Amino acid sequence: MLEVQQLFRKHFGFPPIYTVQAPGRVELLGNHTDYNQGLVLAMAIDRAAFMSVSARTDGKVELISSAFPTPQSFSVLDTTRDVAAPWTNYIKGTLVALRQRQAHCSGFNAAIHGTIPVGAGLSSSAALMVATALAVRQLHPYTLTATGVTVPPKRAGNGSLRPLTNVEKIEIARTCHAAETNFVGVNCGLLDPLSSLFGKAFHAIEIDCQSLTIEHLPMIGEIALVVCDSGVKHALVDGAYNELRSQCEAAARALGVKSLRSVDSLFLNSNRKRLTEREYQCAYHIAGENQRVAASSRILRDGDFAQFGQFMFQSHESSRDYFHNSCAELDLLVSLARTHPACLGARLTGGGFGGSTINLVQRAAVESFSKAIATVYEKRTGRKLEPMICLAVDGAK
Repeated sequence: MLEVQQLFRKHFGFPPIYTVQAPGRVELLGNHTDYNQGLVLAMAIDRAAFMSVSARTDGKVELISSAFPTPQSFSVLDTTRDVAAPWTNYIKGTLVALRQRQAHCSGFNAAIHGTIPVGAGLSSSAALMVATALAVRQLHPYTLTATGVTVPPKRAGNGSLRPLTNVEKIEIARTCHAAETNFVGVNCGLLDPLSSLFGKAFHAIEIDCQSLTIEHLPMIGEIALVVCDSGVKHALVDGAYNELRSQCEAAARALGVKSLRSVDSLFLNSNRKRLTEREYQCAYHIAGENQRVAASSRILRDGDFAQFGQFMFQSHESSRDYFHNSCAELDLLVSLARTHPACLGARLTGGGFGGSTINLVQRAAVESFSKAIATVYEKRTGRKLEPMICLAVDGAK
């Protein structure tokens, strides 16, 4: 947090008024189930987007980022996508989506610093959007409801706002989802912003994307979560992600259901002839992922990390063989992880097509695991690998 405040002071010449942070996430199980109204298991991690802000009254937004050295500025009412600086579209889109819900602001200065590797599948974009929504709330307090805004929260004597309610968190997540879908152009689900907002230290987050109910499951034991960035940058806006969603929606229509959440393996196999081969593959993956997440609720409460790890391996195999959103580098990382005796499970995390794997490792052997997988991966691919241990943390604030 200190880095972003120093960046703000250096660029603007005075200290910020507010600083917010929004964590990234790892998807533990439930790959691409969110937009199919399914079940997903995620975790907010100790890598975040930080934003320091101060208010302006001239309707302008001026941004400086530690990742992109050229400052950017635009009107708070600007609704055009920026091709030259596409990272600003996540902020613009959030402002547009907030304004559509009648949450307005008069402009602001902002410094942005992130510790989430960009393109690693750890939801740096959603974290930036959540941080933007919370920064605007600090500058111009609002209370989101399902239909717009209601009475804004009052500040306490020290100037702070009350914590977000669960309903408000869901509505902010919906707002960020609308920004990424309608403005940025990725037809994604609610997983990423919900995970950033609902994080809880030492716990995984189970999200029912149909009812939008959220439970926290303990991730407490002699285990560690190690993220391995393949070095293959994924860019979900390029259309591959949207194509997968189209296949899932086509499968649901062919099966006569609202979403693939309604489909289990028995029903799917009984109606396979109604689907193209690609539709069947996508539906098979989603049905299996929902089943694995449902089973994991009991397993994690029982502390059975060995079985949970097997579900992770199964999930990756399904992504690789049926959903086809893996790549050679991710497959290699999972294969290497499987050979290490201390690794309980491994899979790709996030949208796929590159990005990272998440590995469930016995805590005492994290160092040997990390060294072994990094050495062989670099030898096989020429890519340097720096495994990251990720901790479960509280949500955005």
